[in-house]
Amino acid sequence: MKRADVLKAKNVFSGYEKKIIVDGIDIEIPKNKISVIIGANACGKSTLLKTLARLIQPTSGEIVLDDKKISEIPPKQLAKVLGLLPQSPVVPEGITVGDLVGRGRFPYQTFFKGMGKKDYEAIDEALDIMGISDLANRCMDELSGGQRQRVWIAMALAQQTDILLLDEPTTYLDITYQIEILDLLTDLKKKRGTTIVMVLHDINLSARYADYIFAVYQGKLVSQGKPNEIITESLIKKVFDLDCFVMKDPVSDSPFIVPKGRHHINFDNRSFQAV
Repeated sequence: MKRADVLKAKNVFSGYEKKIIVDGIDIEIPKNKISVIIGANACGKSTLLKTLARLIQPTSGEIVLDDKKISEIPPKQLAKVLGLLPQSPVVPEGITVGDLVGRGRFPYQTFFKGMGKKDYEAIDEALDIMGISDLANRCMDELSGGQRQRVWIAMALAQQTDILLLDEPTTYLDITYQIEILDLLTDLKKKRGTTIVMVLHDINLSARYADYIFAVYQGKLVSQGKPNEIITESLIKKVFDLDCFVMKDPVSDSPFIVPKGRHHINFDNRSFQAV
């Protein structure tokens, strides 16, 4: 199967029951890049991601993959191209780490064919990438929140899709592991050419790791582009209602947000100096 081309949302409205959350969004996901969707709580970020993954049916508009409506693509065929890690996945009772990661190979199974060599190799690779090979025989119930998150990401990696959608993949992780996970996803993009779309709450990590950012406000796409092009004090004020300074990250040269707070400091030099 050829690699997936471009995932698009065309004038998409979606939500839950009669409530519209995503309000007429048009986006085209950059291929082989890391894109991050940012916005305040309840602005529609996760709903947009679920709509892109076909978990939510648009009220109107359409999601298109390779110029074909994803609603017309058979589920197993779509699952070989597009994977999703939701925000709060449910852990099957009593399942081991290896068995859960193995579920990422479901799209490649048939009624007459069980797990083969390629499946086990994909599972082992995913466990190794996430640094959890030693946990393969452990029960998920025994793991910490951070360890569980690594297992879920490993399951998504085992699926070996061209496009990977991740809803807050650094949830439950301390800052060291957040950086490690984002570094691993960056390596995945570089080595496999995987197109990655994430929802992240941390604006500074978003600006550092994203090739492209989509800013959402009250269900509408209000800005999109490279972090250095769109992350401004006025955008952060509009999207998050936060007064801030935008400076230069001394490590990545990406924008770095410093909230002013009530008693803010006036910075004359708008860049950090390494110490």
